Amino acid sequence: MLLGAQHHTTLSLQQIWPCCNRWQPAEERTRRFQLDPREQLLAQRWCRSRSLTVLGAAHSHPCSDAVPSATDLELCLGPTLMLIRSGRAEGLAALGAWWIPESGSPLPLAIELRAVAPGTGDLGE
Repeated sequence: MLLGAQHHTTLSLQQIWPCCNRWQPAEERTRRFQLDPREQLLAQRWCRSRSLTVLGAAHSHPCSDAVPSATDLELCLGPTLMLIRSGRAEGLAALGAWWIPESGSPLPLAIELRAVAPGTGDLGE
């Protein structure tokens, strides 16, 4: 999950919260992913204690572009940030950021990288 803050139209990603895959059936987990609800609650609690919010989630498309698929959009509940890493490109070109509204088409977002001090943040449990 992607944790951070929103300032007007700018999203500031500050932490990445790793999650277990709870997709059922388990043998499909190499192609599908479902966030663990317990981890979602822990992340939300962690964010509240630090005046942050869960902005969205990240996932990969190993064999396709960093663009939301029909399945992504079908399973996604907006409004949320969706960050996708493509296996078909390198570096920043491999990343796609999208704002998924409650209804309507996904909106592409610009990505700006900034240096962050190492070791800043403890994800707790």
